[in-house]
Amino acid sequence: MKKEKIEYGSPVDALVAVTKRLSIYENRYGMTSEDFFDRYEKGQKEDSADFVQWANDYRHYVAIRFEIEEHLRHVA
Repeated sequence: MKKEKIEYGSPVDALVAVTKRLSIYENRYGMTSEDFFDRYEKGQKEDSADFVQWANDYRHYVAIRFEIEEHLRHVA
């Protein structure tokens, strides 16, 4: 699997992009990303290419949200 590096203008742009990708998986598999990730981490989902990418996108989503929330805490 080839890794692809995408750069965004801001954390908000990155959050929008990853949220769109998560939405595609959620519609395809009929579950929220949070529910999927919980099952995936518990070993209840196989390591298919889609699921590995979905899990990575969800991790990225959580990290971006944390980063944005941290910035907001410091300006409030």
